[in-house]
Amino acid sequence: MHYIRNADNHDVTVNLALETYLVRNRLVDGPLLLFYINDPCVIVGRNQNTIEEINREYVEQSGVQVVRRLSGGGAVYQDQGNLCYCFIKDDDGSFRDFASFTGPVVEALQRLGATDAALRGRNDLVIGEQKISGNAMYVSGGRMTAHGTLLYDVNLDHVAAALKPPKEKIESKGIKSVRARVTNIRPHLAPEFQGLSTGEFRDEILRQLAEQLAHQSGEEVTEYHLTEQDWQEIEKIRQEYFLNWDWNFGRSPDFSLERRHKFPSGLIDVRMNVEKKHIAAIRIYGDFFALDDVSELERALTGVPYRPEDIAAALEPFDLSRYFGAVERDEFIRLIV
Repeated sequence: MHYIRNADNHDVTVNLALETYLVRNRLVDGPLLLFYINDPCVIVGRNQNTIEEINREYVEQSGVQVVRRLSGGGAVYQDQGNLCYCFIKDDDGSFRDFASFTGPVVEALQRLGATDAALRGRNDLVIGEQKISGNAMYVSGGRMTAHGTLLYDVNLDHVAAALKPPKEKIESKGIKSVRARVTNIRPHLAPEFQGLSTGEFRDEILRQLAEQLAHQSGEEVTEYHLTEQDWQEIEKIRQEYFLNWDWNFGRSPDFSLERRHKFPSGLIDVRMNVEKKHIAAIRIYGDFFALDDVSELERALTGVPYRPEDIAAALEPFDLSRYFGAVERDEFIRLIV
């Protein structure tokens, strides 16, 4: 097995691009192991509606990056208290066999003192009744990856805030996340390991996995060093996917949305259909007192891409105070998207 060092990158777009590159390119014979630790981010599954999964106002105000991964499954919040692990190998027919990948991780956690760690259900690791890890898989070009999270010392308040959409009604064809009770791993470890940083925890998990491999097969974990050419190709993938609004947000399935807010000048109730990343239909209701007909705004917004900058551009010619009174332009845009 070869260990890939990610140069201590904490940018989720870099790390997901690195993982994608390793899946798509057989750089070396044998399986690969990759770890990474991300700055605050939300990663949604390939088939999810991004808007439906996040508290958009919270993630924008808090600087939480939102990206879509290539594998299925649900949305996860990560910060530097979370450790991501990834096993990559040739597709040998073990797709969906999560136990073969998570088994060594579970054993490593048990050796570190989390004796109740176990795989439960299809793809979750738990301690007792609480979830500590979610896992997903995908196949590309004859290569497959199984990747997962380890909630080592994550800010659980931020998990709830980032993944809890505001009170609104969204009807979507996207795959919805199932929320579960979660816990951090750190307090469940033996006392001598509870003082580890996330990076030190990563190193300890790596050591445990290497010991297991040596004991089972006599093989060693060796490090593969990425070249400058490798990093250039990784950057291309990063630009194509994980820095691309169309991939992260625009790829969301068609959906219908209802959003409302009580402003000082009255209630505004917006109903929309979003199809192929554009506002296909919109109606604005409420008990506000309008000088001009809100149908003018509805016509201006119909057909506009469903992202803040395009909505702002469509509304630029209008004085919104003539429709809604003392409502700031940015407030109205946040209500829509």
